[in-house]
Amino acid sequence: MNHHNANARLEARSDGVFAIAMTLLVIEVRAPKPETIHNASDLWGALHHALPTIAAFLLSFTIIFITWVNHHALIRSIPRTSAPFLFGNGFLLLTVAFIPFPTALVGEFILSESAAPGVMVYNAVLAAQAVAWIVITQIALQGNLADRGQAQAWLRMQQRSGYGAFVLYSSLAVLALWLPFVVAIVTTATWIVWLVVSLRAKHA
Repeated sequence: MNHHNANARLEARSDGVFAIAMTLLVIEVRAPKPETIHNASDLWGALHHALPTIAAFLLSFTIIFITWVNHHALIRSIPRTSAPFLFGNGFLLLTVAFIPFPTALVGEFILSESAAPGVMVYNAVLAAQAVAWIVITQIALQGNLADRGQAQAWLRMQQRSGYGAFVLYSSLAVLALWLPFVVAIVTTATWIVWLVVSLRAKHA
């Protein structure tokens, strides 16, 4: 019961940010304008043109959803809170709330010669999110916010994953300056792996 009382407002506020970020993603997925559509062929062509935007939406939705699942597990593992933890959580939410912007860039420019900045920013945000996970887990461990045993072991595992993710997405952000389309594919593949791992972990 103390666990719920200590973090109920924090989790509720955080869930609101996750929900808003997910909702904002779909704003960029727009239906074709009626005046540009004269027959079924035009509509099929417009839908084909929208595929990169839809793909970017699906990827970012998956990223935010997985982050929300992990955040929920984080809050459940911590029966106590602290001011540094609240600020660390705010840093994590900042990276989540910012994701719709690079998502729009990637969806709009991924198939153009201007793709590099969008893909670079996208992966830089993911690297920043990894830093946020490192910070928040470190605060929880140093502040003894989690009970000893399985909860602390889970936090250490999350921290190690954060370091790995930071190295991966920082490297991809740099590589995106030269190979943006390849990096976009690799980024998508990594989150498919994260999704599979998360699903298996939930059933373990």
